[in-house]
Amino acid sequence: MILTPGHFLVGRPITAIAEPSLTEVSDNRLKVWQKQIKIVQQIWKRWSNNYLSTLQNRNKWHFENNVKIHDMVILKEDNLPECNWPLGRILEVYQGKDNKIRVVLVKTKSGIFKRPITKLCILPFSSE
Repeated sequence: MILTPGHFLVGRPITAIAEPSLTEVSDNRLKVWQKQIKIVQQIWKRWSNNYLSTLQNRNKWHFENNVKIHDMVILKEDNLPECNWPLGRILEVYQGKDNKIRVVLVKTKSGIFKRPITKLCILPFSSE
């Protein structure tokens, strides 16, 4: 069986029910399986804070962004458990008064949403 990157990151199927957060619970209060869940949650937290944030554009640091129609993105949503950030495709881009793209229209499996580009993680591949 081939494991998807998501399966590798969370150690279980992507469709599994999210566990309650154990990151703040002391190890001596946890059973063995809960310690494994805690490790997975810590890895997800580090991965999402460190790696995914590098995929986000920092407009103050760059003169131009590279957001394009049809790009695949992850919508960064606060307070969602691991692997529940929606995957989507950019349908439209909207420029601000300075002619820089600030907002996009994104299609996900649950609908179409308008989001600021600061809440997107552009995946390093496109449909082209």
